[in-house]
This record gives sequence, C-alpha cells and structure tokens, in this order.
Amino acid sequence: MKRTYLILLIVVACAAVLGMFIVEHTGYVLISWKSFRYESSLWMFLALLTAVLALLYGLRTLIKMTLVSTGLVNPWSRRNQGRRLRLAAEQGILDLAQGHWKEALRHLRRAAEGEAKPLVYLLGAATAAEKLGYSEEADQLLEQALNKQPSAEVAIALAHADLQLQRADDAGAQETLQAMHELHPQHSEVLLRLQALLRQRQDWSALIGLLPALRKCKRLSSEQLQRIEHQAWSGRLSTICTLNTDQQEALKSLDSAWQGLSGKLQHDPQLVAAYATELLRLNAQQQAESLLRHTLNNNLNDALIELYGRTQAKDTSRQLQLAESWLKQAPNNPILLRTLGRLSLRNQLWGKARDYFESSLRLHRQAHTCAELARLLNHLGDTQRSNQLFAESFSLLEHSLPALPQPVLGKESATS
Repeated sequence: MKRTYLILLIVVACAAVLGMFIVEHTGYVLISWKSFRYESSLWMFLALLTAVLALLYGLRTLIKMTLVSTGLVNPWSRRNQGRRLRLAAEQGILDLAQGHWKEALRHLRRAAEGEAKPLVYLLGAATAAEKLGYSEEADQLLEQALNKQPSAEVAIALAHADLQLQRADDAGAQETLQAMHELHPQHSEVLLRLQALLRQRQDWSALIGLLPALRKCKRLSSEQLQRIEHQAWSGRLSTICTLNTDQQEALKSLDSAWQGLSGKLQHDPQLVAAYATELLRLNAQQQAESLLRHTLNNNLNDALIELYGRTQAKDTSRQLQLAESWLKQAPNNPILLRTLGRLSLRNQLWGKARDYFESSLRLHRQAHTCAELARLLNHLGDTQRSNQLFAESFSLLEHSLPALPQPVLGKESATS
C-alpha cells in the first residue's frame, strides 16, 4: 500500500513538473507543403502524432486478429493445411506400426505431399504398399523418394532390397545391393546386407570377392570374419563338383580353387576336410591321402582322421603303420581306433580290425563303428553278434533322426 502511494505521488509530481514545463515552453510546429499548411504548438503536435500511431497499431492488431480467425475457420488456409498434414503423418506412422496397411498407405502418401523432404513418409508408404501386394506402386513410391531426395539413394536402395526380399526376388535384391556396393564400396550397412544375402544364396565366389571389403569396414569381429571366410571357401570347394560334369575338369577347377587359398587357410582343418572330401568324391584317392597325411602329422583333427580312414594309399600296409603311430598321441581316440579298424580291413587283417573296432566301441558307442564291426563279424560267420550290432547301429542312428509324428486316434480308427 505504501509503495502504491509512493508511485502515485511520483506520477503526480512528474505530471506537475511536465505541466509547468509545457506552460513555460509551448514550442511551435509549422508544416507547409504546396497549398497545405499546418501549425500548432509542439505539445499538441506530439499528442496528435501519438494518437495517430496508436490508431495505426490498433488497426494492425485488428487486421491480424481477423486473419487468424479466418485461418482457423477457413479449411483451405495454410494453417489448417499444415495441421492436416501433421495429423496425417502421425496417424500414418501409427497405422504402419499397427499393421493397418491400407490406412497407412493413404495417410503417409498424403503426408508426403506437403513435405519438401518426404523420404520417411514415402519409405513407410512403400512398405505398406508392398504389404498390400501393390509391388508396382511400392516401386513408384521409392522412385518418387529418389527424385525428391537423390542424396538418400543408399537408404532408398536398402529399402528396395528389403521389398525385393519380401517378394522372394533374391536375385533382384542381390543386384540392387551390388549396384550400391559399386557406387559406395565402403558403406558398411550395404556390405553387411550383401554378405548376408550372398551366404543365404550360397554365392560363394561373390562372397569371397567381398571379403577384403568386409575386413575394411570394421563392423565384424575377427571371429565373425573367420567364420564367414571358412564358410565361403568351404562352400566354394564343395560346389565345384556339382558345377562341372567332366571329372577331369572338375578336378582341375578344384585344384585351382585350392591354390587360391592363402598358406594359412591351406592348413585349416575345416578347409582341408572340405578339399579332401571333394577329392574323394572325384576318386582322387592318392591326392587326398597325401593331403590328409601331411596335415595329420601336425594336427590330429577328428574330422581329418575320419576322412583318412576312407582314403586308399598305394601302399596300404605303410598307411596302416603311419596311422598306428598316431596312437602314441591319442591312444583313447575312438575315431582314430575306428579308422585303424578300416585300414586293417583294407589290409585283410581281420583280427586286428576286430580289436580296433571293439576298442573304439568301448570308448564310445557310435552307429558307424557298430555297423563296421557288424559287417566284419558277418564276414567272419558270427551272424548272431553281427545282427545284434546292426540292430544297435540302427538304434543309435534313430536318435539323430527327427521324431515321427504321433498318429491321431480318430484318423487311425477311421482309416481302419
């Protein structure tokens, strides 16, 4: 209250001082232009000028309020159009997330019409169109997005590849991704999508060609790169026989592919096994035996030991002696013992083969070992034990087979 009185007192004092100043100094203003002449005191002129400015400000405010109110009411005003586009965008994204494809397509197409950079809306609309089975319209929407935002060609190409995969057009998706890889060789997402598709399509040659770029992109760990490299080269080696009907040509292509591997990869057990398997398929027994022998001298890998038992060297007796020398390193390896049994069979050493097979079974009951021993015992005339082992072999093999479907009682009785 005291502050109010103080302010009022100051205002009154200022008004009194201003009044005294106006009385003592009235001033004079003269404006003359052609036939127009205006003259008054300075203070009257200032009062008139203030009134004119206040009138103009009030008129401006009134016009602005009129325009705003008209924009709120007029459905075609810019304000209402922008509001409708925002609502369409929000609803379209919501519809897309909920799987309402038809509504999403309609709303997102509408939202894209009012945007200078409508990439997000057009990509969403293309996805919705593809879900509805409108593949041609989806492609047109992606083309429209590319025309509007050519700088986003990688994002649009990735979306296009996804749509092609949904159509089961794997070849088209691969072509799209490879085209982007040629234009953007260091783009990591393009590389990752392309390598995944090449692995799915088992295009091993193309995947091998992509390996240097995958190492540079730094998106995959060393373990992942090693796994992809092994898969690519194993697949490449294993498909050569199917691509070449002529045995000599296939063997030549196989050797050429093997020579393309680095020295480190040529000592990798997984790749050696893949190469040896194809050599055996092409009946290159001596070459397979030599490869496996040199590798096993440094690495007693079970897969390689198994393959070695299927090879046949020129000197089968020496082959058996070499394999028996590995027992010093792995005396309780059931796979090595089974391999020794097979090599003994090849040398017609029936008793030794029987001992090796039985020793292998004592360490690990395996279907192949049971079958080998059963076949040998049948040859030796022990049919009762042979039949038992054959039955055990089938029993062990059954565990690795998919379970049979259980019969439905109603259907069973109906058919009977």
